Amino acid sequence: MNYKKLLISIYNEAKQGNCYKAEFNEKTLNNIKIIAEKCFSQKAVYTVLITLSIYKIIHPQQDIRNHQKQIANGFSGRVIDTKYISPTLRQLGLPAMRESGWTTRSLEQPYPYTLDYQGKIGNKKVKKAFLELVNTIEVERVNPKYILVELFKKIINIQKQNEVVIQPLINPDKLTISKVINVLNYQFSFNYNIFGGSKLPVLAFYGIYQILMEEMTRYNGCQLKPLGSHTASDKSSKSAGDIEIIKQEKLFEVLEIKLDKPIDGNIVRIAQEKIIKYNPERYYILSYLEVKQDDFNIINDIINEVKNNHGCQIIVNGIIPTLKYYLRLISSLDKFINLYSHLMENDSELKIIHKQKWSELIQNLEDNV
Repeated sequence: MNYKKLLISIYNEAKQGNCYKAEFNEKTLNNIKIIAEKCFSQKAVYTVLITLSIYKIIHPQQDIRNHQKQIANGFSGRVIDTKYISPTLRQLGLPAMRESGWTTRSLEQPYPYTLDYQGKIGNKKVKKAFLELVNTIEVERVNPKYILVELFKKIINIQKQNEVVIQPLINPDKLTISKVINVLNYQFSFNYNIFGGSKLPVLAFYGIYQILMEEMTRYNGCQLKPLGSHTASDKSSKSAGDIEIIKQEKLFEVLEIKLDKPIDGNIVRIAQEKIIKYNPERYYILSYLEVKQDDFNIINDIINEVKNNHGCQIIVNGIIPTLKYYLRLISSLDKFINLYSHLMENDSELKIIHKQKWSELIQNLEDNV
């Protein structure tokens, strides 16, 4: 059985409710619980654990702590993850890295995942749970399949708890751009007292671009790349921006979206570095906050330099004005609302409060149209 089929098979066992709790002591059960509860914010750790477990099942003689070929008697966990594990996790609707858990600096260190591993995994409880689970598999010889089934069962339950069905509009004909913008503005600015809200405008633009792909000749032959994790750092995400449009297998257009950061010289310099590396034709930097006025001249200088040297147009603008402009271009506000709602419903990084608030706002919008 190959890696993908094995992963799907184990996930299906979890969906069916197979139980292996009797195989574990309390410490192992608690470690599984920690990884499951942090699988959305610590995706790299959870992905690496799954990769190591799957590899151990197929190659039982391999010491999975030796996760890189440059380690003595090692193997390339990153290759297995990139080719099989992360794509399959996405297919199953589970949290997944854009490329691999090993793109995270704290996990890519060329040292075995022993209990004294020095990689700086930010959450100490997660680090301890991860290393102890690897030790449980490799030293205590607990079947990694049992661990994965219990892990997936917990994640499935967490996902069910976060499910919110957002009802479609009943009277979409009375929608106006002004009303939609007001609702989006309120949604983006609402204080949720929890992380994750910065993903909202990214999903809004992703929904609009799905429509633009169908309706604007500029985007003929273009494809939207799947959204990556919005919690990944710029260095670990290996992407040019939050939203990437591909045309003829080349990067065509990029959107970098900031909800709670004003656009300053540093943000534009980072964009410049990405433009040099990835060479798109157009690069949008959009923020809910204003451009930092002290950096206005610096930003303009970078924009002109990039245009002259690389041919790429950097466009700096606000999130709300840009959304308002795009809503004028599309044929159906109702279609946008439904696409955006669908993206929110199915996003694993948003919290239940984000989805509940949008459902409430949609209802209010319905009552006022």
